[in-house]
Amino acid sequence: MRKAERFRRFLDYFTTHFPEPQTELQYSNPYELIVAVVLSAQCTDKRVNLVMPELLRHFPTPAHLGAATAEEVYPFIRSVSYPNNKAKHLAGLGKMLMDEFGGEVPSTIEELQRLPGVGRKTANVVVSVIYNQPAMAVDTHVFRVSHRLGLVNRSSTTPLAVEKDLVRYTPETLIPKAHHWLILHGRYICVARQPKCAVCPLTDFCKYYAEHFGLSAPDGPGSLTEPKLPPSITDNDAAGTT
Repeated sequence: MRKAERFRRFLDYFTTHFPEPQTELQYSNPYELIVAVVLSAQCTDKRVNLVMPELLRHFPTPAHLGAATAEEVYPFIRSVSYPNNKAKHLAGLGKMLMDEFGGEVPSTIEELQRLPGVGRKTANVVVSVIYNQPAMAVDTHVFRVSHRLGLVNRSSTTPLAVEKDLVRYTPETLIPKAHHWLILHGRYICVARQPKCAVCPLTDFCKYYAEHFGLSAPDGPGSLTEPKLPPSITDNDAAGTT
């Protein structure tokens, strides 16, 4: 099966059955989203959603966050992963938003990546979700699912390479949605350790399913082994030093 056909089936299924996917992070404005995405590095959306209300009660705007120290932010995010790094990033992010962007979240990937704790993945999420730009954020779910389905090349072993493969075959208008489709499919069906192939609706064109259930691979012979996740995909922007 050619890659274009595999993409067609993937997009046809989700546009029909899940036409309006949404992020599971809870937010009401761009500031709240970027804070939530920074906190979500190597942390579940569920945990971030539990932390955000109290954090926002104390730091409801970029001005409030920018006036705070990392030590003042830390108690409200101590239950998320890497709270020390993230407290420093958030305090710096608030200050830069006020000092350089007039308290507004910038709308370009280049400007967003200047903010503390914001790497390419976080920037892509923000411009995709808030500004509906054709940006494909690649996290561990997107990386895993796109390889298992056969949507990307085996040689695409970095988040950027996967991003380029996915963008190449996805219509611009569907890129923001495709990002969510891949994440949600990876979160609930195509999970890392024991994928739920028995209930997956995509097995008719999935390379992983063909290999692991003794069928002929859709595009020819050869053993399919999953590429190892590179370190760059696990630091997930704010989790480490950016």
